[in-house]
Amino acid sequence: MTRHKSRENAFIAVFEASFSANDLDDILAVTQELPEYEDYMLDEFALNLIRTYYDHADEVNEMIQSKLKKWTTSRISRVCGAILRLSTAEMMYSPEDMDSVIINEAVEICKKFAGENDYQFVNGVLGAVSKELRGK
Repeated sequence: MTRHKSRENAFIAVFEASFSANDLDDILAVTQELPEYEDYMLDEFALNLIRTYYDHADEVNEMIQSKLKKWTTSRISRVCGAILRLSTAEMMYSPEDMDSVIINEAVEICKKFAGENDYQFVNGVLGAVSKELRGK
């Protein structure tokens, strides 16, 4: 599985979890067991990405909130929120410095699943996160 597909599948799982009162482990178990989820299987990279976000959710959410100009995270759509959280977690906690790749992947996922111009918002927030993290 490509990293793009892994990121997309991780996004779908986190997005789905945002609607459910079920525990994340329950949602992950269902996506791994049911045949109708075959296209959305989670490989090790996707599972690690999801766990990284959930293990550091407070720090990730604080980073995102600090980059929102006159917005709160409650105003962000669930789609954009899931994309921002996973991408920010990956930038903050990955040993690799691949921010431009991560941002590009987030924009592509956003173009596929979010509103027409939401990708610009996601790109701007993630660019600001990268600038703070790397000083670029």
